[in-house]
Amino acid sequence: MSAAEDRSVLERPAPAPDLTVRYGDGPDGVADVWRGDGRAASRPLALMVHGGFWRPEYDRRHTRPLCAALRAAGWSVAAVEYRRSPGRPDESVRDVAAALATLPGELAGQVPFDGSTAVLGHSAGGHLALWAAAVAPAARPAGTVALAPVADLRLADRLGLDGGAVADFLGGPPQDRADLDPVRLAAPAAPVVLVHGTADAIVPPSLTESYAAAHPGARVLAPVGAGHFAPIDPLSTAWPAVLEALASLGG
Repeated sequence: MSAAEDRSVLERPAPAPDLTVRYGDGPDGVADVWRGDGRAASRPLALMVHGGFWRPEYDRRHTRPLCAALRAAGWSVAAVEYRRSPGRPDESVRDVAAALATLPGELAGQVPFDGSTAVLGHSAGGHLALWAAAVAPAARPAGTVALAPVADLRLADRLGLDGGAVADFLGGPPQDRADLDPVRLAAPAAPVVLVHGTADAIVPPSLTESYAAAHPGARVLAPVGAGHFAPIDPLSTAWPAVLEALASLGG
């Protein structure tokens, strides 16, 4: 990883969620929820899928600054946890699919939103969000915002991202799991916006470019000079692009 990458958002204090709800069995079948204000009633529920190269040491807590900032901007937000077991990718995708299917109904009446869902995902969470958009979208999907996503598993593996993270996640070569590779799946029916900083040294912008080439309907926002963590950092120059991407889906 490049020393130039600003990782301060990963340890920055942020408000705790308003509540935590369960969508599945086991300790990882939960989501933290931030309740939006009156503006949220006419906007989709934002479901955030965290990154961390699918590794168990990274969980949803590092997205709290983003979730709190989205609440302040008038969105109801749920940060989804999911199982992260090397070599067992189907657990991760099953959990994300279950969360997208369950949480909107679970949160109806508990937090304000318009009944639709906007899915955000960062890095490996961006991969999971794009996979879900193609294969297992939430009911009434408003669209997907993928933040610096690992959008092309074969290219990510060839580049050796995070010391072979793709092969660790899949338990084998990505050629064997085209069903989990967003760039090789059908284009999602709902809108997709990708936000990828031009200075990302951890997940190169070429992965987003590959996805956009395969799915020309996707929109790409490329904040100049922004690194890998900038799209989840409300203090970064990339943050306006994230809000623009979300607003384009509704609200």
